[in-house]
Amino acid sequence: MTRVSTARKSVKLDEERASRFRRRLHAWYRRNARDLPWRKTRDAYHVLVSELMLQQTQVSRVVTYYSDFLRRFPTLSDVARARPAAVMEAWSGLGYYARARNLHALAKQVTDDGRQSTPLPSAADDLRSLPGIGAYTAGAVSSFAYERRAALVDTNVARVLRRAFLPGTDPKTSAGQRRVWELAEALLPRTGRATWTHNQALMELGALVCTARVAHCGRCPVRTVCRSSKQQARSLS
Repeated sequence: MTRVSTARKSVKLDEERASRFRRRLHAWYRRNARDLPWRKTRDAYHVLVSELMLQQTQVSRVVTYYSDFLRRFPTLSDVARARPAAVMEAWSGLGYYARARNLHALAKQVTDDGRQSTPLPSAADDLRSLPGIGAYTAGAVSSFAYERRAALVDTNVARVLRRAFLPGTDPKTSAGQRRVWELAEALLPRTGRATWTHNQALMELGALVCTARVAHCGRCPVRTVCRSSKQQARSLS
């Protein structure tokens, strides 16, 4: 997997267009966001568990596992004290068990023999030093738990940003991935609190409207500022 730097770079972006994109995206999210349990917490451990579970797993499947896992392991210290086999058992059925092993290793690293846990770092760069946390997960924990101005790019976010601003960019190349991350950084709102909504909204739009199989442009809130939508409209005229 290509390692992507999340350092802010110089990106050419029409700020008026970017502002319209943010306003319409955020307004749509406030009206249409799904009621998901991890959106009701700012507990960094709970956010981390949800983000690890959501990697390559459907949301509907994660909802039940998330609540059950937290009932069994309410804190990082509980994870650290548990036998690896117990953590794996609680994860059973979700697949991709490296995620559970990394969570246990992370819990051991940030606790004192499982007795006392230190807070998870709030800065994305610091989070990336922990086992199993890449650029996306670091940005998610930083923005969703601590309301920091941190960019994140998962498959859904990359698709939305590429279609709206960077049509023709190949997301499979390292250069394409860098461009999308740079754009995600440039589009961040000015405050961390607004960033929480912004990042959730980007992910939600990619999951519900701007999907991989079909881009539902007719009901997309940002279609008037989306380059792909405009290109499609011109090709049909």
